[in-house]
Amino acid sequence: MPEARYKATDLVRGALERLDATEPDIRAWVRVDRDGALGAARRLDATPPPGGPLRGVPFGVKDIIDVRGLPTECGSPLRQGQVAASDAPVVDRLRQLGAIPLGKTVTTEFAYFAPGPTRNPHHLAHTPGGSSSGSAAAVAAGVVPLALGSQTAGSLTRPAAYCGVAGFVAPVGALDTTGFAGLSHSLDAVGLLTPTVADLRLAYLALTGADRLPGPPPEPPAGVRLAVWPGTELTDIADTLRAALRRTADRAVADGAVLVDVDWAARTPALTEAHATVMAYESARALATEAAHPERLSAPLGELLARGRATTATDYRQALSVAERGRSEMLSLLADVDAVLGPAAPGPAPSGLAATGSPVLSRPWQLLGLPALTVPGHRDGHGLPLGLQLIGHPDRLERLFSLGHAMERAIGQAPGRATGPV
Repeated sequence: MPEARYKATDLVRGALERLDATEPDIRAWVRVDRDGALGAARRLDATPPPGGPLRGVPFGVKDIIDVRGLPTECGSPLRQGQVAASDAPVVDRLRQLGAIPLGKTVTTEFAYFAPGPTRNPHHLAHTPGGSSSGSAAAVAAGVVPLALGSQTAGSLTRPAAYCGVAGFVAPVGALDTTGFAGLSHSLDAVGLLTPTVADLRLAYLALTGADRLPGPPPEPPAGVRLAVWPGTELTDIADTLRAALRRTADRAVADGAVLVDVDWAARTPALTEAHATVMAYESARALATEAAHPERLSAPLGELLARGRATTATDYRQALSVAERGRSEMLSLLADVDAVLGPAAPGPAPSGLAATGSPVLSRPWQLLGLPALTVPGHRDGHGLPLGLQLIGHPDRLERLFSLGHAMERAIGQAPGRATGPV
C-alpha cells in the first residue's frame, strides 16, 4: 500500500491513469468519481501531515455499499439512480483515515449469482468470481491498493482466489454493515481486498482503531498447529489446487508446524446445508420489495427468493441451531489449533463469464461467522491464480494475519512454482 509521504493527488491521478488503461478490458467499475476523488486529494494535500494512516490511498467500493452522493445500484435495474445520502460507516471510517473513494465497483445482482460485465485480469475469458468481482479485479489490475467488498456465502473469498489477491472476511458483526444492501443479517460480513496479506492487516487494523501505520506482521509462534481441510467432502477439487495445498502444508511442517487430523465429513456438510437454508430464508425477507417485481430479477435470484419463501420458520430455527452448535464446536477446535488451512475455491477461475463459480467452500465458515483470510501466490500451469484460505479464531486475528503473511512469503519463495502474468 502506498506510503503517506506521497501526495494524494499523485496517488489518485496514478489510479485514474491505470483505470483508463485497463478498464476497457476488465470492466471492474460501475461509476468513477473523478472529480470527487481529485477534489478530496487536493484538500488533503492542502492540510498538514500526517492526515491519517491511509492518507491519499485510493480505494474502490462494491456497489452494494453506500458512498454519499453516488448511486448504490446493486447490479439491478430496480435500484438505478438511487443516490446515497451518507456514507456507510466503513466508508466514513476510511475517509477519516485519509483514504479516498475512487468510485463504485461492479457487483453481481444484489450480491448473488447473476454476473456483471467484469473479466478476470489474468485471463479475460475467465470469470473474476462472485459478487465482489469488481473490487477484486480492480485490485488485481493495479488500479487501487484497497477495495471494499462483502461476503454472505463466498462473495469475497472466491473472487480473491480467482483474481490472485489477498482477501479478508471480517468476523460477522466485527465491522458495521449499516449502509450495505444486505442479503442475510446473520451471514453478511464486511470484506477487504488488497495485493498482499500485510496490506490487509494494515487496512483492518486502521479500520478498527489504529491511529498510525503498524509495523510488519509478527512472525508466527513456534510450533504452529494447523488443521488441514481438503474440502473434498463438499465438492471436487482441482488436481492443481490439491497439489498447491499439499505443498503448502508440507512447507509448514518443514518450518515446524504440527498438522492436526479432523473428521471434516462429520462437520462441514451439515453446516453447508444450514447455510443455504439461513441465506434463502433471510434473503426472501430482505428483498421482499424486490420480489414483487419478478420480471426484473434474474432466474438465480428469483429461485433463491422462492426457496426462502417456501422455507418454514421451523426449518430456519433448526438451521440456526446447527450454526450455534457448529460454532461452539469449531471455536473449541480453534482453541487447540492456530488455523484451518484449505482451498479457497474448487480450482482456478472457470472459463466463461456467464457464471461466477461455486461458493461451497466458504459456506461452512460464513455460517459460523468466522474470519477467513485468502492467501494468494500459487498459480496453475496457465498462469491462473490458485487461492488458499486460512480460517481463524475471531479473538486471535493478529495470529491469523501473521500466519497468512508467512504463508504468502513461503509460497512466493517456493522454487519452480507455476506463474503467469498479472
